[in-house]
Amino acid sequence: MSEPTRERGSSSHEGTPQPVERPAPTGGFWAGLREIVMIAATALVISFLIKTFVAQAFWIPSGSMEETLVYGDRVMVSKVQAGPLAVDRGDVVVFEDPGGWLPPVQRVDRGPVVNAALRTLEFVGVAPSSQGNHLIKRVIGLPGDTVECCDDEGRLVVNGEPLDEDYVFPGDEPSTTDFSVTVPEDHIWLMGDHRSNSRDSRANDDGTGQEGSVPLDAVVGQAVVLLYPFDHFDWFTVPDTFADVPDTP
Repeated sequence: MSEPTRERGSSSHEGTPQPVERPAPTGGFWAGLREIVMIAATALVISFLIKTFVAQAFWIPSGSMEETLVYGDRVMVSKVQAGPLAVDRGDVVVFEDPGGWLPPVQRVDRGPVVNAALRTLEFVGVAPSSQGNHLIKRVIGLPGDTVECCDDEGRLVVNGEPLDEDYVFPGDEPSTTDFSVTVPEDHIWLMGDHRSNSRDSRANDDGTGQEGSVPLDAVVGQAVVLLYPFDHFDWFTVPDTFADVPDTP
């Protein structure tokens, strides 16, 4: 049998897919740079929104909360409010100076470029806040609570219930200052865990509870986690200290 003949001009590659030419990528370096800038800008916007509405990092500038927190620790503070009264007894909270609690801030000048960079990073929430107008203390009394120092055993008393405060700095007394105050409406009574090294509601009060109590609207949020140093990493929980304290009518 004779072999079939091919027509002249036919190719042995008929029916074989041919490679498709793709257009060369355009933009090159500038397109890549634009994409990086867009990603960075988006990340900064997200960080700013988180810092404004959800959580913010803060740097601990003193030893007033030892040994719960020590100088140089970084904590994350939640700004999410679970109800009309966003704090509870025993919470560790960051708040803005209501006036006269802090001395004038003396900022370290690192030069205009570094200072501007640090302010920008703090503003968007990438760097922990180092502003000198924030403090961190523990909530001892809520609005309407009666807070007293001290009973016959040297313990603080809240609404008639003595407190066993195992978070107080070792060797410190609950307070060396006697007081009996009723916390005003929409205010809280705050004290540092290192009682002998804390300028708190006691030091700023006039004996009535009016001056030493902090307005609730000055509270930035509750400390939820100790972020840094990593060997100090820990979650904050409300201690059982206040479990038996009755609420005010």
